Amino acid sequence: MRICLLTPDPGHPLLAATAALLAADHRVETLDPTTGDAPPAEVLGPGPLADVYLLKARTPRALALARYLEERGAPVVNSAAATAFCQDRTAMAELAHRAGLPFAATRTAATLAELPDPDGPIVVKSRHSRRHDLVARVDDAAALRALAAEWPDEPVITQPFLANSGWDQKLWIVDGQVFCARRRSELADPVETVDPAGPSGASGPTADGGRGFGPADLPADRARLALRVGEVFALDVYGVDLLDGPVEPVIVDVNAFPGIRGQAGAPEALAALALRTARGGTPAAPRLPGQREARPRAADR
Repeated sequence: MRICLLTPDPGHPLLAATAALLAADHRVETLDPTTGDAPPAEVLGPGPLADVYLLKARTPRALALARYLEERGAPVVNSAAATAFCQDRTAMAELAHRAGLPFAATRTAATLAELPDPDGPIVVKSRHSRRHDLVARVDDAAALRALAAEWPDEPVITQPFLANSGWDQKLWIVDGQVFCARRRSELADPVETVDPAGPSGASGPTADGGRGFGPADLPADRARLALRVGEVFALDVYGVDLLDGPVEPVIVDVNAFPGIRGQAGAPEALAALALRTARGGTPAAPRLPGQREARPRAADR
């Protein structure tokens, strides 16, 4: 099989580990789809297409190349359409609400200047998700005006600020397998280093960047929620950011093909997904953490 990584960073730990697993028996290539101005046909060059492409890039050029590949029958993970959809946080929230997912209440504005003065803390994000986009907590009118001066033309969305421990619950799904960790929120007070309570209520230090919170610690309802997100957004490799709400967990973001670092088993899951997709097999059945994988179907062997 020929597997092509569409990425400007083949040394990313997840991709490098996945490539190492595949390289023993298959041909693994890398193509940076983010630079230059050549049309997709010239970027790819002559010859047959790869058996599968893993899309670990979200720039307009990368999406255009992925669409070109799909039009010619090549499988791309995740699809160009699903990847592009997750870059629009307004569309993301609307779809999530229609599907009944507990997504944070989201309001859209063409610029920060259009927002009313907040009567309490809110979270402001760039409407269009990308590297180095805007994500900030705004507590009052003065802070909003200062942010508007710094980002005068930025389309934004706002979400309520939920009081929390300062630790985001990061869930990553690869081919129906759920991985998780806690990560210090970029909106949190930097002096705090202990997560007082995980999603199951257990306490313990997590200043090590999330160790101590793995699949065994993840409540089954949150794992099922993460799997449901993949169904709604048509994603095979994705991330879900959760916060504890007053009644139930609240989804605050969904990311297509995020950087999944330090998760044992994730490279193996991605390698299996790549090979099954290349062979025209169906996706693996979603499974909760700790659940044993079903026996492979004949089409996937």
